[in-house]
Amino acid sequence: MMWRHHIVPIVLAASLAGCAHYDEWASDMHVQPAEAGAWQTTVAMGDPGPPYAGNVGGDVLSQPTVVPVGLQGPMAVADTDGPYLLDTGDKLRIFVYGQPNLSRQYVVDHGGAINIPLIGRVPARGLTTYALERRIKAQLGAKYVRDPEVTVDIAQNRPFFILGEVRSAGQYAYVSGMTVRSAVAIAGGYSERANQRVVQITRRINGLVEKLDVPDDYVIKPGDTLLVYERFL
Repeated sequence: MMWRHHIVPIVLAASLAGCAHYDEWASDMHVQPAEAGAWQTTVAMGDPGPPYAGNVGGDVLSQPTVVPVGLQGPMAVADTDGPYLLDTGDKLRIFVYGQPNLSRQYVVDHGGAINIPLIGRVPARGLTTYALERRIKAQLGAKYVRDPEVTVDIAQNRPFFILGEVRSAGQYAYVSGMTVRSAVAIAGGYSERANQRVVQITRRINGLVEKLDVPDDYVIKPGDTLLVYERFL
C-alpha cells in the first residue's frame, strides 16, 4: 500500500501544474469565461481557441464545432440592422415649413447629391434621412431661412436588379426586409435551369464593390444586383 502514498502527491502536483498553466494561458489571451458571446464570436471567426472539454468529466478533449455563420438565414437578417443610408436612385420627399418652393420630391443623382433651390447641391450619399435634415437645415439657416423646420422622408427606395436564370430579369422596386426568395418571386420565379441553392449578390459598400454567394433566405438591400446561377447537371 506504500505506493499509493507516493502516487497521490504526484497526481495532485500534476493537476495543480496543469491549472496553473491554463491560468497563465488564459491571462495571456485575456480569456474571460463570463463573456460567452465574445468567445462564440471568436470561434465563429475561425480562431480555434483553447482546449475544450467534450464532456462534464473532461475525459475527452475536442475542439468546439465551428459553424459558418455567413450563410445562416437569421444571421443574414442581423446583417441588415441599422439605419438606412441614402444613395443614388433614392427618391426623397423634403418638406420645409413655410417654404412651398422648397418642399417637393428630390432624387439622389449619380453623384450622390440632391439639388435644392437657394442652397444648390447637397451631398446625401451615405447619410440617414435625419442627418440630411440637419445638413439642409444648417445650410438654409445660414443665409436664407430663419430657424427652418425641415423634414426628409423616403418616397421610394432605390431599386434592386436581378439577372440570370429567372423568368423576368430586370430592375424592380425594393421593399424593406426583402429576401432573395421574394426577389426571385417578383422576377417571375426561377427558370428551369436555375441553381436554387446559391445566388450571387453584388453590393456596393462605402464605394467598394463586394460579391457574396448567399442562400435564398438572405436579406437583400436596395441597390443590390442579384445573379441567379445556371444549374450544371
